[in-house]
Amino acid sequence: MSQPRTDFSYDVVIVGAGAAGIGCGAVLKELGLEHFTILERHQVGASFSRWPKEMSFITPSFPSHGFGLLDLNAVTLKTSPAIAFRREHIDGKQYALYLQTVANHFTLPIQTKVDVKVVEPLSQGGFKLHTTAGDIRTQFVIWAAGEYQYPHLNPFPGAQHCIHNSQIRSWADLEGDEFIIIGGYESGMDAAANLVAMGKKVSVLDRSGAWADPDTDPSVSLSPYTLQRLEFVYRTGRLNMVSDASIEAVKPTPSGYAVYSEYQKWVTVHPPILCTGFDTSLKQIAPLLNWSKGYAALTENDESTLTPGLFVSGPSVRHGDLIFCFIYKFRQRFAVIANAIANRLQIDPAPLEQYRQARLFLDDLSCCSNDCIC
Repeated sequence: MSQPRTDFSYDVVIVGAGAAGIGCGAVLKELGLEHFTILERHQVGASFSRWPKEMSFITPSFPSHGFGLLDLNAVTLKTSPAIAFRREHIDGKQYALYLQTVANHFTLPIQTKVDVKVVEPLSQGGFKLHTTAGDIRTQFVIWAAGEYQYPHLNPFPGAQHCIHNSQIRSWADLEGDEFIIIGGYESGMDAAANLVAMGKKVSVLDRSGAWADPDTDPSVSLSPYTLQRLEFVYRTGRLNMVSDASIEAVKPTPSGYAVYSEYQKWVTVHPPILCTGFDTSLKQIAPLLNWSKGYAALTENDESTLTPGLFVSGPSVRHGDLIFCFIYKFRQRFAVIANAIANRLQIDPAPLEQYRQARLFLDDLSCCSNDCIC
Protein backbone atom coordinates (compact mmCIF):
# COMPACT_ATOMS: atom_id res chain seq x y z
CA MET A 1 0.00 0.00 0.00
CA SER A 2 1.16 3.54 -0.69
CA GLN A 3 2.00 6.05 1.99
CA PRO A 4 0.82 9.59 1.30
CA ARG A 5 3.20 12.50 1.58
CA THR A 6 2.23 14.48 4.64
CA ASP A 7 1.97 17.74 2.67
CA PHE A 8 -0.67 16.34 0.31
CA SER A 9 -4.31 15.49 0.90
CA TYR A 10 -4.16 12.73 -1.71
CA ASP A 11 -1.77 10.79 -3.89
CA VAL A 12 -4.13 11.11 -6.86
CA VAL A 13 -7.19 13.22 -7.68
CA ILE A 14 -9.36 12.17 -10.61
CA VAL A 15 -11.49 14.97 -12.06
CA GLY A 16 -14.75 13.60 -13.44
CA ALA A 17 -16.91 10.57 -12.60
CA GLY A 18 -17.93 9.52 -16.09
CA ALA A 19 -16.68 6.48 -17.99
CA ALA A 20 -13.02 7.58 -17.86
CA GLY A 21 -13.07 8.69 -14.23
CA ILE A 22 -14.81 5.56 -12.94
CA GLY A 23 -12.59 3.33 -15.08
CA CYS A 24 -9.41 4.96 -13.81
CA GLY A 25 -10.71 4.78 -10.25
CA ALA A 26 -11.33 1.05 -10.56
CA VAL A 27 -7.76 0.48 -11.78
CA LEU A 28 -6.31 2.50 -8.89
CA LYS A 29 -8.39 0.41 -6.49
CA GLU A 30 -7.03 -2.77 -8.07
CA LEU A 31 -3.53 -1.41 -7.43
CA GLY A 32 -4.35 -1.05 -3.73
CA LEU A 33 -4.05 2.73 -3.82
CA GLU A 34 -5.89 4.12 -0.82
CA HIS A 35 -5.23 7.84 -0.84
CA PHE A 36 -7.10 9.07 -3.88
CA THR A 37 -10.44 10.68 -4.62
CA ILE A 38 -12.73 11.38 -7.57
CA LEU A 39 -14.26 14.85 -7.86
CA GLU A 40 -17.51 15.24 -9.79
CA ARG A 41 -19.38 18.51 -10.29
CA HIS A 42 -22.77 16.75 -10.64
CA GLN A 43 -23.24 13.02 -10.03
CA VAL A 44 -21.77 9.79 -11.37
CA GLY A 45 -22.43 9.47 -15.09
CA ALA A 46 -24.09 12.89 -15.25
CA SER A 47 -23.34 13.45 -18.94
CA PHE A 48 -24.97 10.17 -19.90
CA SER A 49 -28.03 10.98 -17.78
CA ARG A 50 -28.45 14.17 -19.82
CA TRP A 51 -28.57 12.45 -23.19
CA PRO A 52 -31.84 12.82 -25.10
CA LYS A 53 -34.18 10.07 -23.93
CA GLU A 54 -34.03 8.27 -27.28
CA MET A 55 -30.23 8.37 -27.68
CA SER A 56 -28.28 5.15 -27.27
CA PHE A 57 -24.73 3.89 -27.72
CA ILE A 58 -23.58 3.38 -31.28
CA THR A 59 -21.12 0.73 -30.11
CA PRO A 60 -22.92 -2.53 -29.29
CA SER A 61 -22.79 -4.16 -25.87
CA PHE A 62 -22.41 -7.93 -25.90
CA PRO A 63 -21.89 -10.50 -23.10
CA SER A 64 -18.65 -11.94 -24.45
CA HIS A 65 -16.14 -11.51 -21.61
CA GLY A 66 -16.45 -15.19 -20.73
CA PHE A 67 -14.62 -15.83 -23.99
CA GLY A 68 -11.96 -13.19 -23.49
CA LEU A 69 -13.70 -10.30 -25.25
CA LEU A 70 -14.86 -7.58 -22.88
CA ASP A 71 -18.17 -5.83 -23.59
CA LEU A 72 -17.26 -2.81 -25.76
CA ASN A 73 -18.90 -0.40 -23.32
CA ALA A 74 -17.51 -1.85 -20.09
CA VAL A 75 -14.97 0.25 -18.20
CA THR A 76 -13.52 -2.54 -16.08
CA LEU A 77 -13.08 -6.30 -16.01
CA LYS A 78 -15.89 -8.80 -15.42
CA THR A 79 -18.68 -6.31 -16.09
CA SER A 80 -21.13 -6.03 -18.97
CA PRO A 81 -23.83 -3.43 -19.60
CA ALA A 82 -25.36 -5.96 -22.02
CA ILE A 83 -25.84 -8.48 -19.22
CA ALA A 84 -26.99 -5.83 -16.75
CA PHE A 85 -29.71 -4.41 -19.03
CA ARG A 86 -30.20 -7.16 -21.63
CA ARG A 87 -29.77 -4.60 -24.38
CA GLU A 88 -27.30 -4.30 -27.21
CA HIS A 89 -27.43 -0.49 -27.48
CA ILE A 90 -27.56 1.00 -23.99
CA ASP A 91 -29.24 4.36 -23.39
CA GLY A 92 -27.76 7.17 -21.33
CA LYS A 93 -29.65 6.63 -18.08
CA GLN A 94 -28.88 2.92 -18.13
CA TYR A 95 -25.19 3.58 -18.64
CA ALA A 96 -25.12 6.10 -15.81
CA LEU A 97 -26.61 3.39 -13.59
CA TYR A 98 -23.95 0.95 -14.78
CA LEU A 99 -21.20 3.41 -13.83
CA GLN A 100 -22.77 3.97 -10.42
CA THR A 101 -22.92 0.19 -9.91
CA VAL A 102 -19.22 -0.13 -10.74
CA ALA A 103 -18.45 2.73 -8.35
CA ASN A 104 -20.42 1.01 -5.59
CA HIS A 105 -18.73 -2.34 -6.19
CA PHE A 106 -15.25 -0.85 -5.90
CA THR A 107 -16.34 1.54 -3.11
CA LEU A 108 -14.74 4.35 -5.05
CA PRO A 109 -14.08 7.52 -3.01
CA ILE A 110 -16.26 9.92 -4.98
CA GLN A 111 -17.09 13.47 -3.94
CA THR A 112 -20.08 14.85 -5.86
CA LYS A 113 -21.20 18.46 -6.22
CA VAL A 114 -17.55 19.54 -6.26
CA ASP A 115 -16.50 21.76 -9.16
CA VAL A 116 -12.79 22.12 -9.91
CA LYS A 117 -12.12 25.76 -10.79
CA VAL A 118 -8.32 25.87 -11.14
CA VAL A 119 -5.55 23.28 -11.27
CA GLU A 120 -2.41 24.98 -9.93
CA PRO A 121 0.97 23.26 -10.30
CA LEU A 122 3.16 23.69 -7.20
CA SER A 123 6.80 24.68 -7.47
CA GLN A 124 7.89 21.77 -5.28
CA GLY A 125 5.84 19.28 -7.32
CA GLY A 126 2.23 18.25 -7.13
CA PHE A 127 -0.87 20.38 -7.47
CA LYS A 128 -3.30 22.54 -5.59
CA LEU A 129 -6.87 22.20 -6.85
CA HIS A 130 -9.10 25.18 -6.16
CA THR A 131 -12.62 23.77 -5.88
CA THR A 132 -16.05 24.81 -4.66
CA ALA A 133 -15.40 22.63 -1.61
CA GLY A 134 -12.06 24.27 -0.78
CA ASP A 135 -8.45 23.73 -1.81
CA ILE A 136 -7.09 20.21 -2.28
CA ARG A 137 -3.43 19.27 -2.60
CA THR A 138 -2.41 16.17 -4.54
CA GLN A 139 0.66 14.60 -6.08
CA PHE A 140 -1.04 13.60 -9.33
CA VAL A 141 -4.10 14.68 -11.29
CA ILE A 142 -5.99 12.54 -13.79
CA TRP A 143 -8.20 14.82 -15.88
CA ALA A 144 -11.22 12.75 -16.94
CA ALA A 145 -13.86 15.45 -17.32
CA GLY A 146 -15.09 14.34 -20.75
CA GLU A 147 -16.69 16.51 -23.42
CA TYR A 148 -20.49 16.26 -23.39
CA GLN A 149 -20.86 19.08 -20.87
CA TYR A 150 -19.10 21.45 -23.28
CA PRO A 151 -21.30 21.67 -26.40
CA HIS A 152 -19.99 23.62 -29.38
CA LEU A 153 -22.63 26.35 -29.32
CA ASN A 154 -21.13 29.07 -31.54
CA PRO A 155 -19.82 27.54 -34.77
CA PHE A 156 -21.12 30.45 -36.89
CA PRO A 157 -22.94 33.81 -36.54
CA GLY A 158 -26.53 33.39 -35.44
CA ALA A 159 -25.98 30.01 -33.80
CA GLN A 160 -27.77 31.39 -30.73
CA HIS A 161 -31.00 30.99 -32.67
CA CYS A 162 -30.46 27.23 -32.84
CA ILE A 163 -30.95 24.42 -30.31
CA HIS A 164 -27.96 22.18 -29.64
CA ASN A 165 -28.84 18.49 -29.49
CA SER A 166 -27.39 18.28 -25.97
CA GLN A 167 -30.06 20.75 -24.82
CA ILE A 168 -32.88 18.40 -25.82
CA ARG A 169 -34.18 15.99 -23.20
CA SER A 170 -36.45 14.09 -25.60
CA TRP A 171 -37.06 14.44 -29.34
CA ALA A 172 -40.74 13.90 -28.60
CA ASP A 173 -40.77 17.31 -26.88
CA LEU A 174 -40.19 19.18 -30.15
CA GLU A 175 -43.35 20.57 -31.68
CA GLY A 176 -43.60 20.82 -35.45
CA ASP A 177 -43.46 18.64 -38.56
CA GLU A 178 -40.29 19.77 -40.35
CA PHE A 179 -36.79 20.40 -39.03
CA ILE A 180 -33.35 21.38 -40.24
CA ILE A 181 -30.34 19.67 -38.64
CA ILE A 182 -26.91 21.25 -39.01
CA GLY A 183 -24.20 18.59 -38.80
CA GLY A 184 -24.25 15.10 -40.26
CA TYR A 185 -21.99 13.06 -38.03
CA GLU A 186 -23.26 10.70 -35.30
CA SER A 187 -25.35 13.14 -33.26
CA GLY A 188 -26.91 14.63 -36.40
CA MET A 189 -27.84 11.21 -37.76
CA ASP A 190 -29.21 10.16 -34.37
CA ALA A 191 -31.40 13.26 -34.29
CA ALA A 192 -32.56 12.66 -37.85
CA ALA A 193 -33.35 8.98 -37.26
CA ASN A 194 -35.40 9.74 -34.15
CA LEU A 195 -37.33 12.63 -35.70
CA VAL A 196 -38.10 10.73 -38.91
CA ALA A 197 -39.25 7.75 -36.83
CA MET A 198 -41.72 10.14 -35.18
CA GLY A 199 -43.14 11.09 -38.57
CA LYS A 200 -41.25 14.37 -39.03
CA LYS A 201 -39.61 15.62 -42.23
CA VAL A 202 -35.92 16.35 -41.77
CA SER A 203 -33.17 18.00 -43.80
CA VAL A 204 -29.60 17.36 -42.69
CA LEU A 205 -26.99 19.91 -43.80
CA ASP A 206 -23.36 18.83 -43.55
CA ARG A 207 -20.18 20.37 -44.86
CA SER A 208 -18.61 17.07 -45.90
CA GLY A 209 -21.35 14.48 -46.21
CA ALA A 210 -20.18 12.21 -43.41
CA TRP A 211 -22.65 9.52 -44.47
CA ALA A 212 -20.58 8.89 -47.62
CA ASP A 213 -17.14 8.80 -45.95
CA PRO A 214 -15.50 5.38 -46.64
CA ASP A 215 -12.94 5.69 -43.83
CA THR A 216 -12.68 2.49 -41.77
CA ASP A 217 -12.18 4.31 -38.47
CA PRO A 218 -15.55 4.89 -36.72
CA SER A 219 -13.99 7.93 -35.05
CA VAL A 220 -14.02 9.52 -38.50
CA SER A 221 -16.90 7.92 -40.41
CA LEU A 222 -20.39 6.85 -39.34
CA SER A 223 -20.74 3.61 -37.40
CA PRO A 224 -22.40 0.55 -38.98
CA TYR A 225 -25.26 0.91 -36.48
CA THR A 226 -25.91 4.49 -37.60
CA LEU A 227 -25.68 3.60 -41.30
CA GLN A 228 -28.18 0.81 -40.75
CA ARG A 229 -30.64 3.16 -39.05
CA LEU A 230 -30.03 5.79 -41.71
CA GLU A 231 -30.86 3.38 -44.53
CA PHE A 232 -34.14 2.50 -42.83
CA VAL A 233 -35.32 6.08 -42.26
CA TYR A 234 -34.18 7.22 -45.71
CA ARG A 235 -36.66 4.82 -47.26
CA THR A 236 -39.51 6.77 -45.69
CA GLY A 237 -38.91 9.67 -48.07
CA ARG A 238 -38.93 12.08 -45.14
CA LEU A 239 -35.15 12.53 -44.94
CA ASN A 240 -33.18 14.90 -47.15
CA MET A 241 -29.38 14.93 -46.83
CA VAL A 242 -27.35 17.79 -48.27
CA SER A 243 -23.56 17.59 -48.46
CA ASP A 244 -21.08 20.37 -49.25
CA ALA A 245 -23.24 22.65 -47.09
CA SER A 246 -20.84 24.64 -44.96
CA ILE A 247 -23.18 26.81 -42.90
CA GLU A 248 -22.09 30.42 -42.52
CA ALA A 249 -25.01 31.98 -40.64
CA VAL A 250 -28.52 31.58 -39.26
CA LYS A 251 -30.85 34.57 -39.21
CA PRO A 252 -34.37 35.01 -37.82
CA THR A 253 -37.10 35.89 -40.32
CA PRO A 254 -40.73 36.97 -39.82
CA SER A 255 -41.86 33.39 -40.41
CA GLY A 256 -39.01 31.48 -38.77
CA TYR A 257 -35.34 31.14 -39.59
CA ALA A 258 -33.05 31.23 -42.61
CA VAL A 259 -29.94 29.07 -42.80
CA TYR A 260 -27.20 30.26 -45.15
CA SER A 261 -24.21 28.63 -46.80
CA GLU A 262 -22.06 30.50 -49.31
CA TYR A 263 -24.39 29.84 -52.24
CA GLN A 264 -27.56 28.38 -50.74
CA LYS A 265 -30.35 29.24 -48.37
CA TRP A 266 -32.80 27.08 -46.44
CA VAL A 267 -35.81 28.26 -44.47
CA THR A 268 -37.52 26.67 -41.51
CA VAL A 269 -40.33 27.58 -39.14
CA HIS A 270 -38.60 26.03 -36.15
CA PRO A 271 -35.16 26.73 -34.64
CA PRO A 272 -32.50 24.72 -36.49
CA ILE A 273 -30.95 21.88 -34.51
CA LEU A 274 -27.21 22.14 -33.95
CA CYS A 275 -25.39 18.81 -34.09
CA THR A 276 -21.98 20.43 -34.24
CA GLY A 277 -20.29 18.35 -31.57
CA PHE A 278 -18.50 19.33 -28.40
CA ASP A 279 -15.47 21.21 -27.20
CA THR A 280 -12.90 19.35 -25.16
CA SER A 281 -12.98 19.82 -21.38
CA LEU A 282 -9.21 20.27 -21.62
CA LYS A 283 -9.87 23.92 -22.36
CA GLN A 284 -10.35 24.22 -18.58
CA ILE A 285 -6.65 23.40 -18.10
CA ALA A 286 -5.35 24.60 -21.46
CA PRO A 287 -2.32 26.52 -20.04
CA LEU A 288 -1.02 23.28 -18.51
CA LEU A 289 -0.80 21.54 -21.87
CA ASN A 290 1.19 21.88 -25.04
CA TRP A 291 -1.06 22.05 -28.08
CA SER A 292 -0.49 20.84 -31.62
CA LYS A 293 -3.09 21.24 -34.39
CA GLY A 294 -5.77 21.79 -31.76
CA TYR A 295 -4.97 18.70 -29.70
CA ALA A 296 -3.13 18.24 -26.42
CA ALA A 297 0.37 16.83 -26.72
CA LEU A 298 0.76 13.85 -24.40
CA THR A 299 3.60 11.52 -23.48
CA GLU A 300 3.47 7.77 -24.04
CA ASN A 301 1.80 7.59 -20.60
CA ASP A 302 -0.91 10.15 -21.50
CA GLU A 303 0.82 12.75 -19.32
CA SER A 304 1.06 16.41 -20.20
CA THR A 305 4.32 17.19 -22.00
CA LEU A 306 4.30 20.57 -20.24
CA THR A 307 3.12 19.75 -16.72
CA PRO A 308 4.53 16.57 -15.13
CA GLY A 309 2.05 14.69 -12.97
CA LEU A 310 -1.00 15.79 -14.97
CA PHE A 311 -2.56 12.89 -16.89
CA VAL A 312 -5.44 12.93 -19.39
CA SER A 313 -8.01 10.15 -19.75
CA GLY A 314 -11.05 9.96 -21.99
CA PRO A 315 -12.20 11.00 -25.46
CA SER A 316 -9.73 13.88 -25.79
CA VAL A 317 -6.72 11.54 -25.91
CA ARG A 318 -4.93 11.47 -29.26
CA HIS A 319 -1.61 10.06 -30.38
CA GLY A 320 -0.75 11.02 -33.94
CA ASP A 321 -3.54 9.69 -36.16
CA LEU A 322 -4.98 7.52 -33.40
CA ILE A 323 -8.20 8.91 -31.93
CA PHE A 324 -9.35 7.45 -28.59
CA CYS A 325 -12.81 9.00 -28.56
CA PHE A 326 -14.84 5.82 -27.93
CA ILE A 327 -14.98 4.01 -24.59
CA TYR A 328 -13.57 0.78 -26.03
CA LYS A 329 -10.59 2.82 -27.20
CA PHE A 330 -9.73 5.08 -24.28
CA ARG A 331 -10.34 2.40 -21.62
CA GLN A 332 -7.22 0.66 -22.94
CA ARG A 333 -5.19 3.54 -21.53
CA PHE A 334 -6.42 3.43 -17.91
CA ALA A 335 -3.79 0.87 -16.92
CA VAL A 336 -1.08 2.81 -18.77
CA ILE A 337 -1.73 5.83 -16.54
CA ALA A 338 -2.04 3.68 -13.42
CA ASN A 339 1.25 1.95 -14.20
CA ALA A 340 3.08 5.28 -14.53
CA ILE A 341 1.68 6.48 -11.19
CA ALA A 342 2.41 3.16 -9.49
CA ASN A 343 6.05 3.31 -10.53
CA ARG A 344 6.47 6.82 -9.12
CA LEU A 345 4.72 5.93 -5.87
CA GLN A 346 6.75 2.70 -5.67
CA ILE A 347 3.61 0.56 -5.70
CA ASP A 348 3.77 -2.99 -7.06
CA PRO A 349 2.14 -2.84 -10.53
CA ALA A 350 1.55 -6.61 -10.63
CA PRO A 351 -2.27 -6.27 -10.31
CA LEU A 352 -2.25 -4.59 -13.73
CA GLU A 353 -1.19 -7.82 -15.41
CA GLN A 354 -4.82 -8.92 -15.59
CA TYR A 355 -5.53 -5.79 -17.62
CA ARG A 356 -2.74 -6.65 -20.03
CA GLN A 357 -4.09 -10.17 -20.45
CA ALA A 358 -7.54 -8.73 -21.18
CA ARG A 359 -6.04 -6.35 -23.78
CA LEU A 360 -6.77 -3.36 -21.59
CA PHE A 361 -3.15 -2.25 -21.21
CA LEU A 362 -2.38 -0.71 -24.58
CA ASP A 363 1.16 0.64 -24.25
CA ASP A 364 2.28 -0.27 -27.77
CA LEU A 365 0.47 1.99 -30.20
CA SER A 366 2.30 0.57 -33.21
CA CYS A 367 -0.20 -2.28 -33.26
CA CYS A 368 -3.20 -0.04 -33.86
CA SER A 369 -4.73 0.09 -37.32
CA ASN A 370 -8.19 0.17 -38.86
CA ASP A 371 -7.10 -1.38 -42.14
CA CYS A 372 -9.50 -3.95 -43.51
CA ILE A 373 -8.75 -6.25 -46.48
CA CYS A 374 -12.39 -6.99 -47.29
